Amino acid sequence: MARGWESKDVESQVELKTADSTKETMATPGKAKKSPDQLEKDRERQGLELSRTRILNDLETATHPNHRKSLEAALAHLDGKLKDLS
Repeated sequence: MARGWESKDVESQVELKTADSTKETMATPGKAKKSPDQLEKDRERQGLELSRTRILNDLETATHPNHRKSLEAALAHLDGKLKDLS
């Protein structure tokens, strides 16, 4: 019995996926692994950047002067922490 076009298309997609994953696993051994300290710094930096993004979004919509002042102080604090991590 002949296979339909859809099953051939699915088969080609599966072959492409397995070929891509094989390429990725072949490239991985050449990468230098990060130390636990570097991984922790990366996680901390990512968290600080997410907080910074949230504060910037809040700052765009803040209307009360005291709230804006508080957000600007928080933003300056986060920028300082990010600078220290660099």
